[in-house]
Amino acid sequence: MIGGAGSETERKLISILQVLSESSEPLGSITIARELERYGVFLSERAVRYHLRLTDERGYTRPLGRDGRMITPAGLEELGMALAPEQVGFMNEKLELLAFNTTFDPKRRTGQVPINTTLIRRDRFPEALMAMKGAFQAGLCVSQLVATAAEGELLGSVVVPRGKIGLATVCGAVINGVMLKAGVPVGSKFGGVLEVKDTQPRRFVAVINYDGTSLDPSEQYIRASMTSVSEVARSGTGKVLANFREIPAPARSLVSEKVARLKEAGINGVYVLGNTSEPVCRVIVGLNRVGMVLLGGLNPVAAAVESGVEVENVAESGLIDFGQFKGFRQLCDEYAVG
Repeated sequence: MIGGAGSETERKLISILQVLSESSEPLGSITIARELERYGVFLSERAVRYHLRLTDERGYTRPLGRDGRMITPAGLEELGMALAPEQVGFMNEKLELLAFNTTFDPKRRTGQVPINTTLIRRDRFPEALMAMKGAFQAGLCVSQLVATAAEGELLGSVVVPRGKIGLATVCGAVINGVMLKAGVPVGSKFGGVLEVKDTQPRRFVAVINYDGTSLDPSEQYIRASMTSVSEVARSGTGKVLANFREIPAPARSLVSEKVARLKEAGINGVYVLGNTSEPVCRVIVGLNRVGMVLLGGLNPVAAAVESGVEVENVAESGLIDFGQFKGFRQLCDEYAVG
């Protein structure tokens, strides 16, 4: 465990992980040495290779031959913990960056879409799909479009480890990105657990503000076993992952139009779109603002965890091309999941 930037060696290791976390492709020691200068760290190529051996030994990086290194999920987790004291509000910045880099055009159905990556043991993957099936069928997701990657392959910014399959689900940040391209600023307020009764959203029973955390709220709620997504899929009552956004009131009609266009393209993440200055799911909305509740992209994964399948989540793990997606039903057919 690095644990912080208390020593010079630790600071260098953290900086190397930062450089790798910003790349969706493997990086070699020469490139890493050059990028480190942005953090005020000046290392020779040889010194970088020495520090990379340390990160390899700790499981924070994975060597990919001549292509270089990729950061592992363990490395991303360690980086988050090491930087936590200085990353309050990091989630807001991460969502803003994803929105800016989103190029998805709902009309043309082309471009880059932000994703969450879930790593599942290969031998339990069909079981996980079966557990997720109800959540997808009930629409408790941002989209029924998914993508997969085998061990050693890249999914967003994550290299899939040995013995596992990577599953990409559409991240709710795609809503922010599409609205941003349309000129509508979206304020990301918090991620939470939303109580649903008789298929109707009622109230948030737990929230974590994005401007006060360095970790994704959905990941934390899944780990804490605070959801009952499978029960909502079966009976319409229970608790699901959801996120709260705000938009300027004059943009509501434009947002409604874009939401309809997104739905035509297979992205249905907007659960509730409120009215000007009216509370949404008992959340007070600002003056001349409109509240918007988005379903959590990891809801199907939460259903798998509820059934006892162990997973590793990397929320907001990067972007992939829209053409890489397939329907969840097709994926089930490929694995003979009825």
